[in-house]
Amino acid sequence: MGILNMIKGQLIDVIEWTDNSGKTMVHKYDMNGKEIMMGAQLTVRESQVAIFVNEGQLADIFEPGRYELQTSNMPVLTALKSWKYGFNSPFKSDVYFINTKQFLDMKWGTSNPVMMRDAEFGMIRLRAFGIYSFKVSDPQTFLKEVFGTSALFTVEGVEGQIKRTLVSGLSDAIAESKIPALDLAANYDELSNFALQAINPKLAALGLTLCSFVIENISLPEEVEKSMDKRTSMGVLGNLDQYAKYQAAEAMREAANNGGNGGMAGMGVGMGAGAAMGQMFAQSLGNTAAPAAAQPAPVASAACTSCGASIPAGSKFCPECGAKQAAAGFCTSCGAAMTPGAKFCPECGAKQ
Repeated sequence: MGILNMIKGQLIDVIEWTDNSGKTMVHKYDMNGKEIMMGAQLTVRESQVAIFVNEGQLADIFEPGRYELQTSNMPVLTALKSWKYGFNSPFKSDVYFINTKQFLDMKWGTSNPVMMRDAEFGMIRLRAFGIYSFKVSDPQTFLKEVFGTSALFTVEGVEGQIKRTLVSGLSDAIAESKIPALDLAANYDELSNFALQAINPKLAALGLTLCSFVIENISLPEEVEKSMDKRTSMGVLGNLDQYAKYQAAEAMREAANNGGNGGMAGMGVGMGAGAAMGQMFAQSLGNTAAPAAAQPAPVASAACTSCGASIPAGSKFCPECGAKQAAAGFCTSCGAAMTPGAKFCPECGAKQ
């Protein structure tokens, strides 16, 4: 019994792994010098893949599930070991568990400003940051291209590579989209989707997939932000002339209200404010267009009673012949109203 127990102690009958860190991407199962017995139980949990490696060669891959290791479900390893069907012999292989879950809330940011040519501001430098998530999409490629033969591999091993690829893809996305700097904030989702399409083909060569890419903020240079603030203020104020007058009027009102608290000095300030206010109102009224001057009414004319020339109505003498004109307006006989220049009264017929 002692010999049998010693032999059993050198064999592995249960193979499984659980991740307690949340950051482990690949874990090499610790054989501790033991061999795997044929018929051993292999448990692969969800978001895991188990890969058997024999003498440096990738052998069988097991998806999530529970397996009893037999030659029937290890065809590659069976061929490599030259086992015949049903040969129950202990064997020694390396077993790697690949974590295929999404690694969330990974932060990225531009270590150096990204140059951009903007139609309005010219050459500007942008900084950006956000979060992303990724996962192992092709465990076999990832094991060959990235992981190698390490006993443990965490997200820190690929984080730097992914971040640099993200920044490069985002720079290309901003340049190719030709979105003005002032409109970048309104197009974060479009830029994110554009960057995803540009970045994933590069990560696929490593067996990785970028699941999400979120832009939290794109910041402009300080001088550009100040210029934008000034333009925004001008747009809010609207008519700057009216705003300046309003501000001046408010300042004068405050000075006039505080004039009584400062003795003669306050009185002088109040008088000065009143004078300035009057001048301002005068200028404001002066800027208002004055109504057009009324045109003089045309002078009525009448015919000379002697020569018949056209003369101003009511003239006592004709400027042409010098003849004295009859009093215009009323008949000399009956006093009836008459038109200027009439020779006879239309009422009584008396000669004028």
